[in-house]
Amino acid sequence: MSSAHMGTHGAVELRTIEVPTASRSYEVLVGSGLLDSIGPRIKQATGSSHPIVVSDSNVAPLYLDRTLAALERAELASASFAMPAGEVNKHLGTLGDVCQAIAEAELSRDDVVVALGGGVVGDLAGFAAAIYMRGIQVVQVPTSLLAMVDSSVGGKTAIDATAGKNLLGAFLQPSLVVADVDTLSTLTPEVFVDGIGEVVKHALLADEALFEELSEHPLKQDGEKDYLARVVARNVEIKRDVVAQDERESGLRQTLNLGHTIGHAIEAASGYRLGHGHCVAAGLCCMARATERLGWSEAGMAERVERCVAAQGLPTTTDAPIDELLRQAAFDKKRHGQTVNVVVPTAVGSCEIRTITLEEFSHIVELGC
Repeated sequence: MSSAHMGTHGAVELRTIEVPTASRSYEVLVGSGLLDSIGPRIKQATGSSHPIVVSDSNVAPLYLDRTLAALERAELASASFAMPAGEVNKHLGTLGDVCQAIAEAELSRDDVVVALGGGVVGDLAGFAAAIYMRGIQVVQVPTSLLAMVDSSVGGKTAIDATAGKNLLGAFLQPSLVVADVDTLSTLTPEVFVDGIGEVVKHALLADEALFEELSEHPLKQDGEKDYLARVVARNVEIKRDVVAQDERESGLRQTLNLGHTIGHAIEAASGYRLGHGHCVAAGLCCMARATERLGWSEAGMAERVERCVAAQGLPTTTDAPIDELLRQAAFDKKRHGQTVNVVVPTAVGSCEIRTITLEEFSHIVELGC
């Protein structure tokens, strides 16, 4: 199989990113036409002869048959299960259904769950793999931009509880991640743009050149596929560099929460009607405005962040009431007693973690939002 496929605008180079972590090292493949060659890759990465593909009611009609056909060509006897789509289904009931399907398919300890879909599928199928027989392998096949650049890499799996998002979960590094950028063409425009929130976050965190490029050349769903693939691959590298050093979020990995403390509060305040990436983008702008005013960030940064975010068609602010944001943030699972860890963007391309009081955090929210 050649490493370049003809995309909408010329060839798309296959990019391979190695992710070394303490518990498992694996490859992330980013390219075009990868779904059709997934069989041998899964066989080689996992050694499994009997995968189950877990998808959802949105993605299964589009890509499940192709994926199963690719596995069949590699002589893999596959089962499949499609859960109902959406964050509202990321709960214990659905987890039970997925585990039941895995058990009914008679997977053994050596087999693998293939998560085909966006972040919800990746989170839930990954968690099912982590607890089935005390842990089997998972291969992540992200089909949304958000999942490609963020949730499919790094081994976090979780479901929501009534008390909050992602409260039940486990760390399980995938055995392989296959990001086929062709699948991005079937996203709704809103869901595609939502994924760019995390792209901007990664650039602000660690790559000024990428940040500038995004400001000048916003990501477009129908744009040049190789540019899209290159940006996805660079995001994976940025996340990889953090996760490889801090697999279980004891220190450095917290930097990936840049924009998230306020972003999660905006998300919760909207009753989760606003997309995660939209909320993170608004959170980045709020944080940049506040930290620049406090003198924690370089001068002019808020304006640069707002410009980059706006160029992608993402919101630069929120209309959620300040007291509601503070109430939600106080609930946030990142809180440590009376203090909260915030990620401060000190300059475009670098940041630091600061532990501040809830009172100081209130001040930040008031300054930035």
